[in-house]
Amino acid sequence: METRVLVTGFDPFGGEQVNPALEAIKRLTGRVIEDELGTIHIIPVEIPTVFGASIASLRQAMAANRPDIVICVGQAGGRHHITPERVAINVDDARIPDNAGNQPIDESIVADGPAAYWTGLPIKAIVRALQDAGIPASVSNTAGTYVCNHLFYGLMHLLNTEYPGIRGGFIHIPFLPEQVVDKEAPSMSLDAIVRAIEIAVQVSARQQTDIHVSAGKES
Repeated sequence: METRVLVTGFDPFGGEQVNPALEAIKRLTGRVIEDELGTIHIIPVEIPTVFGASIASLRQAMAANRPDIVICVGQAGGRHHITPERVAINVDDARIPDNAGNQPIDESIVADGPAAYWTGLPIKAIVRALQDAGIPASVSNTAGTYVCNHLFYGLMHLLNTEYPGIRGGFIHIPFLPEQVVDKEAPSMSLDAIVRAIEIAVQVSARQQTDIHVSAGKES
């Protein structure tokens, strides 16, 4: 069985010179995972850190590549873990401008869309697999209100309205070490991030439903 997994990564934003999401997916160009259930082809696509244009780029990539699964990846500076996201919310509320200078405040992503969409990925199974591999990971219950959440919501809206046979979701990753030389913030090596995405891809391709374990938070 052949499975096609589209994996997206944003370009640098917010004054950073690199974006770990983009650097990681570059490493995955041409990557094929073979296991006892078949072949998984990873298709990396760069996405602009721009409201509106990010969803348009994703739509174009999905139409061109016809994936079975879509995993969008974004930088979450300050987080210690790889964090698969549970929910996308229908609001843009930008703390800083995007790469085109847009800074929407309290705006709906889709005017007539639902308040939120749940992920289509087995996020708890992904977290367990990452932890078993020695990679810090946890479920996140907020993707923010910047371009990451914007793209996550846009993806889930596309899947629910135009591509009902495709599953997808969003994963946040920490800074790279070179990004925190002048910051007091956690980081993770690019090798670990790339390995984490590979594991997430394989678990998503092979597990249709999530495991039933606690991953809740008090606040």
